[in-house]
Amino acid sequence: MTAISAKPKVQAEPAKRVQFDNALLPWLFLLPQLAVIVVFFYWPSVQAVQSSFFIEDPFGFGSTFVGMANYADALASREYRRIASFTAVFTVLVTFLSLAIGLLLAVKADAVIRGASAYKTLLISVYAIAPPVAGLIGMMFFDMHIGPFVQMAAWFGWNMQVGLNYFDTAFAMVFVSVWKQIPYNFIFFLSGLQAVPVSVREAAFIDCKNGWRRFRTVTLPLLMPTAFFLLIINITYALFDTFGIIDVMVKDKPANNPITLVYKVYNDGFRGNDLGGSSAQSVILMVVVFALTIVQFRFLEKRIHYG
Repeated sequence: MTAISAKPKVQAEPAKRVQFDNALLPWLFLLPQLAVIVVFFYWPSVQAVQSSFFIEDPFGFGSTFVGMANYADALASREYRRIASFTAVFTVLVTFLSLAIGLLLAVKADAVIRGASAYKTLLISVYAIAPPVAGLIGMMFFDMHIGPFVQMAAWFGWNMQVGLNYFDTAFAMVFVSVWKQIPYNFIFFLSGLQAVPVSVREAAFIDCKNGWRRFRTVTLPLLMPTAFFLLIINITYALFDTFGIIDVMVKDKPANNPITLVYKVYNDGFRGNDLGGSSAQSVILMVVVFALTIVQFRFLEKRIHYG
């Protein structure tokens, strides 16, 4: 009998690494992006922290060191706490509604066969609208004289007065902010749904006939990485990117209407000329966002499986 010779093991080739002739060349490629980060993020952040310890003359003639007085005044202010509470509620509502409606529309669009392209284009087109333009359109929708939404609310006995009534203005701000953000979530959720393998969908359909249970146990877990990414993006959007919408909807009337912390920083710094107090508020907001980001990545990301 002839001995059967064992086949030699094929060693995997080491992964190829990009080699640069000059060690400085990779840094030169990164330099434009690093410059943007330093100029538009780190440098303003350092300036804000520095200014928060001073009371500065609005005309630039001098400044007085006051230590933590600006932080104490902000945190002790009843108005600041009221705006912070509204910001938290506003962020939760905008984030939840934007994600929920975006996911619902993505699921419905994924099931459409005839006219799918027109349906998807119609839903995505809203994202091309700039936030100030979205705020202007929202003011037209909620105009007390010709606004269609105001007229619809009147059918149910709701005398909506956006710009005069605190609750009505808050409702309009949430509505317009959610409407503006839905297409962004729709794009990512639809891409995630279309990335689910057909074999997985067929196996889930065979194992479970109930559509909601099938979506909850199979499709939704596969969408969790996308949902986690969108959660962070939507919180950031609600805190910062809604500034243009809020500025249009409460312009010249911020005292009578709900505003967020970001808009208060702008209002106190550029309209009230309180540069030190405005800087202290921006630093507090940076700390809150930083802590919120750490909580999201430490606790929420652990429950997400990246397949």
